[in-house]
Amino acid sequence: MSFFISNAYAQAAPAGSQGGGFEMLIMLGIFGLIFYFMLYRPQAKRAKEHKNLIASLSKGDEVLTQGGMVGKIAKVSDEKDFIELALNDSTNVVVQKSSVAAVLPKGTIKSI
Repeated sequence: MSFFISNAYAQAAPAGSQGGGFEMLIMLGIFGLIFYFMLYRPQAKRAKEHKNLIASLSKGDEVLTQGGMVGKIAKVSDEKDFIELALNDSTNVVVQKSSVAAVLPKGTIKSI
């Protein structure tokens, strides 16, 4: 059978290339920095901005919820973490503060 297939023999490893621990640590550090600056830092910044937005909500603000509802804040409950939105003159809805996606400029509801 060796007539069609030649035998393959392994070569001895070169003497100078053992391990590679230091290079692997450098690569791990670079990947850690990429992860921090590309993923973690922007997400933490967005979370901090949303927390400040939630803390600054007050009665009379016009807001957009994550569900797509646009309304004016009629009542803010500090201890229960809920707000009451007036969608129109006769409809009020109670939602969590964390569901507010954005605070809209004054007069936005009338222009819609």
